[in-house]
Amino acid sequence: MHELTIGAVSRNYFNMPLWVAQHRGFFQTEGLSVRIELIEGIDEVTQGLLSGDFQLILGVTEHVILDVERGGRSKIIGGNVNRLPFSLIARPHIRTYQDLRGARIGVSSIEAGSSSLIMRLLEREGLQNPEDYTLVAVGPILARWRMLQSGEIDAGLQGAPLNAIAVDAGFSDLGNPRDVFPDFQFTSLHVDGDWAGANEAVLRAFLRAFLRAHRFFFTDKAACTAIAVAETGVEPRYAERAWDEFTADAIFPRDARASAAAVQTLIEVSGLIRRLPNRLKASPADYIDHSWLEMAESDLGR
Repeated sequence: MHELTIGAVSRNYFNMPLWVAQHRGFFQTEGLSVRIELIEGIDEVTQGLLSGDFQLILGVTEHVILDVERGGRSKIIGGNVNRLPFSLIARPHIRTYQDLRGARIGVSSIEAGSSSLIMRLLEREGLQNPEDYTLVAVGPILARWRMLQSGEIDAGLQGAPLNAIAVDAGFSDLGNPRDVFPDFQFTSLHVDGDWAGANEAVLRAFLRAFLRAHRFFFTDKAACTAIAVAETGVEPRYAERAWDEFTADAIFPRDARASAAAVQTLIEVSGLIRRLPNRLKASPADYIDHSWLEMAESDLGR
């Protein structure tokens, strides 16, 4: 068995492809012993890849762009959240975007991730940062949900199924950013290019399991619901609703690939919001390398 350590963000539904591969024995079939390490901070997950603590991660896509801009070796080699599964959830007294004036809005990180989305969404409603509201780096969706309930923040993006749980608890749903950005690469599968080049056989084996997990996810709601309940602790009815949304809207890619269109949207949104003119000259091909996944596809048969 070849041992791999995979980093991922928090105990949320985004990690379902990894959990499916683990629960269904796809890693073991490929001769891999995979440890999935869950970390609350998205910055720490990426740092674990850069330091060599993790061989692969499911991380925030904008971190690859940032690393490449700094001369780094990070590559996007697969998809994850290719379309946005979020709702902007606010405390019950907040009913419109205009009610967010003076609010504290929780984001995963100031530098990347949900902050770009929030700034773009609110800019469309005439709200500017930092004049009209404050962004607070609080970590991923589980942390944002805890802080929404305690009143430490006033709003934040909540992913399925936490968005449904929040609405049922009386919180306000201000809308889904997918209505504004139909394709947006929020998270993806990342690797250090040097490690990948030196470990092609192992990476190819991992990607075969990763691809099988994506194919399986779209075929068996009952099995995926059971895995989600076991790994996240949510009630089955909410796990079922998450599966319905993720499959109906292809939030996970059936072919396990990152989306060039979704990465292009990320480039444009983050480049404009962060006033980065050089980023706007980039293209998805600067960051995505599907060559290893194509090998895995060839092994399994398309």
